Amino acid sequence: MNSKEPIITYKNKIELLEQKLSKLKTKKNRIGWLRLFIFLTTAIAVYAVIPSPLWLLCGIVFLGGGCFLFIVAKDVDLKEEIGNVERLLLINTDEVRLINGDYYSRENGLQFEPASHAYSNDLDIFGTASIYQYINRCSAEQGKILLANHLLHPLDKEQILETQQAVKELAPDIDWRQHFLSFGMRTPPTLLTEKKIIKWLNEPADFSASYWKYIVIAFTLFTLGSTMFFMAGFLGSAMFSAIILCCFIISSYFSKKIHHTYQLLTGIVSEINTVKDQLQHLEEGHFTSNKITSIKQNIESHDRQKASEAIKQLSKILNRFDARLNVFAFFFLNSFLLWDLRQLLALNKWKQTHKESVTHWFAAISQMEVLCSLASLAFNQPHWCFPEIAEDHFTLIGKDFGHPLIMPAKRIDNTFSSMGTAKVALITGSNMGGKSTFLRSIAVNAVLAMMGAPVCAASFTISPVKLMSSMRIADNLAENTSTFYAELKKLKQIIEAVDQKEKVFILLDEIFRGTNSLDRHTGSIALIKQLIRQNAVAVIATHDVELTRLKDEYTQSISNYHFNVQVDKNDELFFDFKLKSGICQSMNATILMRKIGIDME
Repeated sequence: MNSKEPIITYKNKIELLEQKLSKLKTKKNRIGWLRLFIFLTTAIAVYAVIPSPLWLLCGIVFLGGGCFLFIVAKDVDLKEEIGNVERLLLINTDEVRLINGDYYSRENGLQFEPASHAYSNDLDIFGTASIYQYINRCSAEQGKILLANHLLHPLDKEQILETQQAVKELAPDIDWRQHFLSFGMRTPPTLLTEKKIIKWLNEPADFSASYWKYIVIAFTLFTLGSTMFFMAGFLGSAMFSAIILCCFIISSYFSKKIHHTYQLLTGIVSEINTVKDQLQHLEEGHFTSNKITSIKQNIESHDRQKASEAIKQLSKILNRFDARLNVFAFFFLNSFLLWDLRQLLALNKWKQTHKESVTHWFAAISQMEVLCSLASLAFNQPHWCFPEIAEDHFTLIGKDFGHPLIMPAKRIDNTFSSMGTAKVALITGSNMGGKSTFLRSIAVNAVLAMMGAPVCAASFTISPVKLMSSMRIADNLAENTSTFYAELKKLKQIIEAVDQKEKVFILLDEIFRGTNSLDRHTGSIALIKQLIRQNAVAVIATHDVELTRLKDEYTQSISNYHFNVQVDKNDELFFDFKLKSGICQSMNATILMRKIGIDME
């Protein structure tokens, strides 16, 4: 696919959606006028035939009312369709901005940033201009949490390959993906709603005995029978009023007992309707990848009922439950039909049938939203590749890879490989030469690879590994921690992982920068030797060219690379940001200091 084709696709969809939206709004306006016409026509007809028999008046009202309600239902459906088209427009417009590098105003996921993590802060996983901000398409809170977890914790090889397969299947199916995401944007499911439902499911059911349904039937027959006797004149008004008052007191007692359940489940209908729409869309999709097929199987109830139908039943029960919010409906429905108890019994039955399925439903939503996020990334970046996952530790082979967040016009790609253990690559170079960006390019692509996403490379092979880094170190006033001590804490975690023989890949940028040059040099040599002894794998960027002499002692373990800088006769600096073998021979610090006015003579 040509790199411009995704934008062309989105722009074409935007044009079609704008045309569709215009037609729908015109249709909605016409329906509004039609609704008014039916109302006025019915009212005029009733007024015109008022002297006529009652059956004629009732017929006109019934016919007019039926037509009016039919049009109202059409209007509601049309409103929902308009909302869906507007959300699809927003999705496609947002994708165009993302491809053009305009994503800094999107949700940044900082709430998921751990206080301490092996690489998160160093690699801008969360925050402004972050990986999360760039790839997230999730609306459900559960989906956002799952995406953050995948960014922070690598999958195993089997999970990576299954995710890749699913993403490859979803990437070209842009219409299915966007509709799934659009449904999720309407009223995004939250963790609180899921916890409310789980809490209700795990509580003992009130009025669970089977005889309660017969009590409800008997109560209803009694109240309706009393009403019929009253209307027929066999029952006096005083007696009838006393009966209804007693029935109201009884029903109020039940309603009070039921109030806890209502409070627990109130206000969640819109969110579970979102879950219903997304799961129905998933059920209707045709997929062959193992991961999505497994997700679809997991959402089926034990009685093989479709998840969307089960959730629709719950939504209807809760909507009926909400009738108690109307004072008059509460009085009549409960006094005559034991309405609240009826709904509780329906909820109990629903709970008994679907208790074990609910967690699978919410999990399916979050899993599919993460897959859609990665599939959108794959569709938007047709020149990126899906990495190969090697068995042997350690394997890293990257051809023409770059930082995913740097626009293609500005990005300089590099090729690098590291095979086996007890390997340390030393990267020397001048200031602003590209060392730090190179380290982050390796690391970020490794993070993407180990969550099953495509990577910014022509080809990329990596073995499953625990990534650990020390690049961006800052002091912590709250903990009274200096920059040097903060770095020591990170290095301690790395050393402990190495000593425990964990499969780690280490990236370090200017280690021991917070201390004097002699201690820094001595400490760096000691650390590098220890990493080699423990069969670790590391890439280290440094200004300390003297460290490269270790190559003479560890010829099989240490490799020297550098980023060079060219200086013209006017002391202007030119960087090509290309990784080269060997040791950097030109530094630019003296030139930069001279440029700001420091006399270097």
